Amino acid sequence: MAGTFQNKIYGSPLPAAATGIQIRDAIEADLPAIVDIHNAAIASRISTAQLEPVTIESQREWFRAHSPAQHPILVAEVEGVIAGWLSFKEFLPRCAYRGTVELSLYISEQFRRRGLGRRLLQEAIGRAPQLEIHSLVGLIFGHNEPSVALFRAAGFERWGLLPGIARVDQIPRDLTIFGRHV
Repeated sequence: MAGTFQNKIYGSPLPAAATGIQIRDAIEADLPAIVDIHNAAIASRISTAQLEPVTIESQREWFRAHSPAQHPILVAEVEGVIAGWLSFKEFLPRCAYRGTVELSLYISEQFRRRGLGRRLLQEAIGRAPQLEIHSLVGLIFGHNEPSVALFRAAGFERWGLLPGIARVDQIPRDLTIFGRHV
């Protein structure tokens, strides 16, 4: 199969690495693609505790609250298509946590396993010092093995476990806390 290679573990073809990836700050015109990617993640029940689809209008305030100078939203664009996004979010509102942010990361299903998540995490890690961030945190469902592997590969360690804290379609789900100091 041209442009793919065989996955030795599962035997399924994997897409070739994406070329022409641009990581940039999101603009409001990217919001429809961000919402589409997020809604696909909601439907999958693997990567978000949000259980109901969101709308562009319902996310507009969320988007505008993210300042590129403090809590940016980044997008991964491949050949003009928004293929994934990452957002920085205040971890907790107390002053002592000011230098800690929570990262949320979503990749469109058709662009997974091409290095986009890794590139977005690298960009977040690289920007952290200029944003006066010393700690990055990811809250990941325990059964979301691809995200766990992605964060581990980017130097994040498991800092905590909240067993069975989430209920997704009446199924208890563990929440793992991954973190990294920068």
